[in-house]
Amino acid sequence: MMHMPPHPGEILKELYLEPLNLTITEAAKGLQVTRKTLSMLVNCHTGISPEMALKLAKAFNTTPESWLNLQQQYSLWESEKEVDTSHVKIFSWPHHGKEHRV
Repeated sequence: MMHMPPHPGEILKELYLEPLNLTITEAAKGLQVTRKTLSMLVNCHTGISPEMALKLAKAFNTTPESWLNLQQQYSLWESEKEVDTSHVKIFSWPHHGKEHRV
């Protein structure tokens, strides 16, 4: 299992809101979201949606993909703790055991 990645809300708080001295209320207004929505994200109670990723990317001159990648890493780590794959059947490809990539 990989190490625990940071929640995207932690990144938002520590690398963007705090250095810019932005309150949750100010940032929420600028992002055109409710204070509750942003507070839930910053306090790690909810994840980043594609819509939020677009808004964060515009507001902080980043990319939506970077925000969604952070969320994906965190969500996958969470799922790895909860999902038991020990009984999942492995389907092998006839290509000399090479892994098939999506």
